[in-house]
Amino acid sequence: MKRRLSIVLIPVLCLISMIAYQKWNTPEIEINDMPAEIIASDSNASTMEKDILILPEGERIQERFVPPGSYKRTVIPDDSFESYLRELPLKPHGSFVHYYDGTIKRRSNVYDAVVDMDIGERDLQQCADAIMRLRAEYLYGQGRYDEILFHLTNGFPVDYQKWRNGYRIALDGNRTYWVKKTNASDSYQDFRKYLNLVFAYAGTLSLSKELEPITLSEMQIGDVFIQGGSPGHAVIVVDMAEHNETGRRIFLLAQSYMPAQEIQILKNPMDEEISPWYTADFEGPLQTPEWTFYSRDLKRFPN
Repeated sequence: MKRRLSIVLIPVLCLISMIAYQKWNTPEIEINDMPAEIIASDSNASTMEKDILILPEGERIQERFVPPGSYKRTVIPDDSFESYLRELPLKPHGSFVHYYDGTIKRRSNVYDAVVDMDIGERDLQQCADAIMRLRAEYLYGQGRYDEILFHLTNGFPVDYQKWRNGYRIALDGNRTYWVKKTNASDSYQDFRKYLNLVFAYAGTLSLSKELEPITLSEMQIGDVFIQGGSPGHAVIVVDMAEHNETGRRIFLLAQSYMPAQEIQILKNPMDEEISPWYTADFEGPLQTPEWTFYSRDLKRFPN
């Protein structure tokens, strides 16, 4: 009887030992190793995975930033100011914004990308200056020299056409006037010298007077939220998208700031779910990382 019992128990004990060995020697499964669908079902997740809104490998605004959900980019004309802004080149993903003196702006809660455009070595290209730079660069690249014109803070109009014909600004007390100083030139180097003059004597106060007020429903790429003052601030709409079904629109903003610094694509501190996109039907203040605007601050360059 004992012999028969031993014969039966030996296989059973071996089986128990094997099970125990496998249990004790099997590594614990980390949740990160589990398929996403298993994690979702186990946690009874009630929300969908967040849309991927930033593609690190993208080299331009339209390649780096993806509209969320059912939003599609608005249709814009080729070779337009809107197209120029949407196609602005970006520095590699994760790049820091640099100030004019080469130091770094480490406020990662402000921006998601840096525009790949030099800003010179002087404290000139600040907020409104960066917007004038973008507008002027577009027109210069199109050969539309006669449309490049900005006003100084004292109201004096400084048109690039006059500058490229060799005239320079002269100041005599409160009087500002043109003087023929050099030969005509439309070189890019002289164009940048023209812009430096504009940056030195113009700003949000003068630019806000040049731009035309528009409503949120009229918003398009290239429009500007601006508060003229000393200091004031301005940001520019560099891309837009529209919902396929509702028609609701969203937009991206870019800025420079003080002191002079590289142009940056702003985060949306009001809505992290769609950041860096902003909704165009906002009510109340438009809170950007470093300034608060209102719908009444939206303006457009005149045609």
